[in-house]
Amino acid sequence: MFFFRRLLAFLVILALPATAHAADKLVLAFGDSLTAGYRLPPGQGFAPQLEAALRQSGVPARVHNAGVSGDTTAQGKARLNWVLASLKAKPDLVIVELGANDMLRGLDPGRAEANLDAILAELSKRRIKILLAGMVAAPNLGPDYARRFNPIYRRLATKYKAGLYPFFLEGIVGDRSLHIGDAIHPNKQGVKVIVRGILPATRALLTQR
Repeated sequence: MFFFRRLLAFLVILALPATAHAADKLVLAFGDSLTAGYRLPPGQGFAPQLEAALRQSGVPARVHNAGVSGDTTAQGKARLNWVLASLKAKPDLVIVELGANDMLRGLDPGRAEANLDAILAELSKRRIKILLAGMVAAPNLGPDYARRFNPIYRRLATKYKAGLYPFFLEGIVGDRSLHIGDAIHPNKQGVKVIVRGILPATRALLTQR
């Protein structure tokens, strides 16, 4: 009897990590190089820093990095279903961070909006919560481009009743100490600023009933 009690206790202990792991919220960070952690060592990119911040704030979560450097909204749209299928679990939240490469290449804002619309429509159809991370047009593209590009994110967030973080790079633009050297991509400290900014919205959506 003593042996079986010890065996049962051992099996319970073995099961605990699996149970805790299963209880973790799953966040999919779906974006481009800003999500992927471009030229940053492991552990310094957006996904691992956000995961650590969520856990420190009391929300046990896994943040899956589905950022691909160079991706436009069209490329994100094309791979969305494959990414969701590869997870083998329904995400509790998807952070959609796309559009920067469309903007930097001067691509048609109407097409970017249509692609993002399709992404949000698919996630909504699957009843997955969305946090849409916005982007702002660079000044050199001119006021007309900005008038067409900048409102995309708020318009789509309203349409799909999604969470909105208006500008993914809020707090780091213009501060060279927060970039890797190209004045575009954040370094470790830059990512920390981004995570600090987006954490409240992420946390709110994950804890929302």
